[in-house]
Amino acid sequence: MSQFPFEPKTMTTLPIVGTKARFPVNRVYCVGRNYADHAIEMGHDPNREDPFFFQKNASNLDISGEFPYPKKTSDVHHEAELAVLLKSGGENITVEQALDHVYGYAPSLDMTRRDIQAQQKKLGRPWEISKAFERSAPIGSVHPATEVGHFTKGRILLKVNGMVRQDGDLDQLIWKVPELISYLSEYFELVGGDVILTGTPAGVSSVQKGDELEVEIEGLNTLTTKVI
Repeated sequence: MSQFPFEPKTMTTLPIVGTKARFPVNRVYCVGRNYADHAIEMGHDPNREDPFFFQKNASNLDISGEFPYPKKTSDVHHEAELAVLLKSGGENITVEQALDHVYGYAPSLDMTRRDIQAQQKKLGRPWEISKAFERSAPIGSVHPATEVGHFTKGRILLKVNGMVRQDGDLDQLIWKVPELISYLSEYFELVGGDVILTGTPAGVSSVQKGDELEVEIEGLNTLTTKVI
């Protein structure tokens, strides 16, 4: 007899490049407006202020290569991002020690119901309804840091149907990866399996059914996602 009153949902895991092992996902933290040009295009001050975060659910991460256009919206935007995947964690991690906790990296997308987000902002309400919907975070295979190193720079771009829409560089991050890990650890006890989406460069825009999205980050495999 099962110890559960119903069958629990299977843990979200991600493929790891070069191995049959899988990366087990715990929580997903996303940082907002972490590229100055994106902050400007969204109508905000690009100066370096304290970072702010919102969360997606582990089950929002999706490796299928397909993004179902979500309900209750008519304006879904793409946001290409570098995902950082932790192998360990703790509290009050120093910037100098932060990268010791990184398992690897992956290309990802933070898909956003922009019209709903705008409504929530206007009302002063949380964003999760616009961010944490099903399959809202397409993601590619995990590249271990032991193989690709750590990223302080490198081109990040997004193509829609072969045309470049977002084009930036990881060195444009306002808050760098070690700083994000350190800052988060002041408010949460980070653990292995936590994932951090690090923000998106300028050029976010609407997608339509039938679009093919490609996220290219220098040093990582391309993430290709079809809007269905």
